[in-house]
Amino acid sequence: MKTFNVAIAGLGNIGLEVYKNLIKNKKNIFNKTGFKINISHISAKNPKKNRGYLIPKKLWVNNPLALPNIKEIDIIVELIGGSDGIAKKLVFDSIKNGKHIVTANKALIAKYGDLLAELAEKKSVNLLFEASVGGGIPIIQSIKQGLIANKIKHVYGILNGTTNFILSEMEKKESSFQEILKIAQNKGYAESNPHADISGADVASKISILSSICFGCKIINKKFLVEGISNIDLLDIQCAKNLGYRIKLLAISEIIGNKIKQRVHPALIPLDLDIANINGVTNAVVVDGDPIGRTIYEGAGAGKGPTSSSIISDIASIMVGNDDFSFGLSPSAKKNYKLFNFNKHISKYYLRFLVNDKPGVLSIITSNLAKNKISIQNLIQNPDKNKLSNVMIVTHKAKEENVQKCIKVLCKNKKIFKKIVLIRVRDESKL
Repeated sequence: MKTFNVAIAGLGNIGLEVYKNLIKNKKNIFNKTGFKINISHISAKNPKKNRGYLIPKKLWVNNPLALPNIKEIDIIVELIGGSDGIAKKLVFDSIKNGKHIVTANKALIAKYGDLLAELAEKKSVNLLFEASVGGGIPIIQSIKQGLIANKIKHVYGILNGTTNFILSEMEKKESSFQEILKIAQNKGYAESNPHADISGADVASKISILSSICFGCKIINKKFLVEGISNIDLLDIQCAKNLGYRIKLLAISEIIGNKIKQRVHPALIPLDLDIANINGVTNAVVVDGDPIGRTIYEGAGAGKGPTSSSIISDIASIMVGNDDFSFGLSPSAKKNYKLFNFNKHISKYYLRFLVNDKPGVLSIITSNLAKNKISIQNLIQNPDKNKLSNVMIVTHKAKEENVQKCIKVLCKNKKIFKKIVLIRVRDESKL
């Protein structure tokens, strides 16, 4: 009867939760897998920190980079974080030394996943990262195994609980972005430095990973559109609602011809659609496959409970040996796709112009839109304070490069235009 020795590197909230749940559920894991599990080693930055849980001193290893060289370790759980530095070296060295790896490190996988997968195949070990996307939603396993018979051409969803909470609470409490961000930080939903979340960088790593798994392609981790939510005001949320929409930060990827159209940006979604009503820290992923059609996955996208659940699921998969390839297929079979030229993207657009309230301003806006072949579906004017006014427009379908060209021209007139907000309207046929 095999016993798997597991080492945990990184003992923050997630690492501690993994440790506690592995101890608590040892018997349950044995009953379901037929294998015993033993936490043999732990390494963290500060072993003396009071974590409110007694951990035997004999388990501690001061230097996490020593773990790959410890012969009896079978699986290393990397929870240090970051795409480079110690985490990178630990994972590469562990695989080279024949250790299985489980990680929640989305940045590392998005940057080095292809190289790591090739190395893992060469060394006949597993590299699993269910917790890197969607928290407690088993989206990676579902796509790799549950949808193995399907050709997937489209995946999108809400992949960041922090930004979803902020947008939901701004609408609910009628409060500003900064006010809700502080609440999110106080609740532990946002880091003290929330840049990775609100800039869209966190979601960008996740959609890069999902695209690779869905489409069987090399990871595309740069040069695609990534926009966050810091430019969105309460007024935008209220105006969108009045027009029958709700604003969500979406990650979207699809195959157009022989290219991948991958992007992260806020979008206006019709209120009557399911994904528009995913609120709080909840995540949701929509996958379109053939022959299955559409499948929707919803659940807790972050937090120590959901994340530790996914990590332990990966550990169990390694123990029973039911997950051969990190991305669902052999690294040598992964295709190289080029990125779709997003300048050719066509959609409706929500545009808000904060302007000096002077005669002729509306004419300047409409004439510039017309010059760039952009027609108006809805127009709302909302006087602001201090002789300022907001002009909100929803366009008919227009080309991205034309909209960007128009905004670039108007932005040069700083005496009139104080702020311009652009939010794409999601194509209802794809929702």
